[in-house]
Amino acid sequence: MIIGREKEQKKLRNLYENGNAEFVAVYGRRRVGKTYLVDELFHDRITFRHAGLSPIGIGVDENGKDHHMKGQLEHFYRSLLMQGMEECSPPISWLEAFYLLERFLISKDDNGKRQLIFLDEIQWMDTPKAGFMTGLEAFWNSFACHRHNIMLIVCGSSTSWILDKLINNHGGLYGRLTYQIELQPFNLYECEQFFLSKGFSLSRYDIAQAYMAVGGIPYYLNYFDKALSIPKNIQAMFFDRSAPLKDEFNRLFSSLFTNPEVMKSLVIALNSKKRGLTRSELLNKTGITDSGSFSRQLKALESGAFILKYDSFGNGKRESFYKLADPFCIFYLRFVSDSSSRKKKEWINVADSQAVVTWSGLAFENVCFNHIKQIKAALGISGVSTYESLWSKKGTDDTEGAQIDLIIERKDNVVNMCEVKFYSDEFIADKNCHFSLVRKERLLREILPKKVSIHNTLITTFGLKHIEYFGDFVNTITMEDLFRPA
Repeated sequence: MIIGREKEQKKLRNLYENGNAEFVAVYGRRRVGKTYLVDELFHDRITFRHAGLSPIGIGVDENGKDHHMKGQLEHFYRSLLMQGMEECSPPISWLEAFYLLERFLISKDDNGKRQLIFLDEIQWMDTPKAGFMTGLEAFWNSFACHRHNIMLIVCGSSTSWILDKLINNHGGLYGRLTYQIELQPFNLYECEQFFLSKGFSLSRYDIAQAYMAVGGIPYYLNYFDKALSIPKNIQAMFFDRSAPLKDEFNRLFSSLFTNPEVMKSLVIALNSKKRGLTRSELLNKTGITDSGSFSRQLKALESGAFILKYDSFGNGKRESFYKLADPFCIFYLRFVSDSSSRKKKEWINVADSQAVVTWSGLAFENVCFNHIKQIKAALGISGVSTYESLWSKKGTDDTEGAQIDLIIERKDNVVNMCEVKFYSDEFIADKNCHFSLVRKERLLREILPKKVSIHNTLITTFGLKHIEYFGDFVNTITMEDLFRPA
């Protein structure tokens, strides 16, 4: 059973049934469920399927000869043989390989019945100087696009590769894609549906904690054991001797990027600041040279949903910040990557420690950034154009600093100044909270146009206790609101 993905399923079915030649790209970060979606939707209707080989498994021999291209071609040839092609001479180029695919499809043609070709992890086939794109272009432009029964689906975990080589292609495949689907991680609602389908009995508070640790990545969610509590699951997944995710951070970056160490250094640097870093700050912190390559690296991380880019609020001239947004990376870097950390030994014993409490607050803020649609729906402003950011003001010798967790600028002349609080019970707005809100509102008022209204908004797990200063908040959004369908 496919959890969620209703819009994607409907569109893929319509494309399959419309009787036209279709070239579809399905992309998204690794482990998000792209292959599963195509397999489950078309499991008995795929004419030919092939997945590229991970570059980690093939490489340069002891004589310095590069075997990447040869390995990919041999693997493609064997896929053709395994799926019914008659034996012939193996291809020595991608032009020949795709010609063999054309011959295979012609031999399998059943009076024009739909033929579905599924090429998975396509970016791995595009090895240096191999001519893969030339072969793909020739296959589509000279053969497939002229046959109304052909549907070609390509999947890739390298979002930047899909964007550069297919969606924004300026060569022979310019404008050739007929549809593209960017598969996003599950939201909280979809995580809940996933756990229900597996027979879990979890509170929404538990589901939120699971999401805060691994995000909405189905592959990671599959490791949860319904017989264990959330802390025990995290222990088993990350910290035990045979923990399946203890090395996932390195595997993930090695499988996605040709320069994994550089990409990891960027993510590690961004993890050092809650608000993120500007481009210049990031360059200074990592020592990387400012160049077009650096811009592409940031774009690759952004398109892969590892980081988000936002403009700072209230500085007159807006300055862009890059913020680490992937829950798995944030949790891993905070608690797993430090081999000397005692927290690694028994997570369950530190689950209520100050370090984890601090992380929970930051992680819940990240949950809110990933559920802006649900927050807007709860505020009744789904149709209003908005821009989201966070804001901080450094303190001086004479003035106290301030930080606002989330700001929602609205086209209807309202700014929602959001306090984000992850609590195990109802939140109590006490005197300290009151004076903090007053100070933040005063600072915010100094940089806002006079026509704009400020709505103090609380986003918390179980709501606001109606005592003391509860009236300071115009809106209260609870965890239940975040579990709305998108």
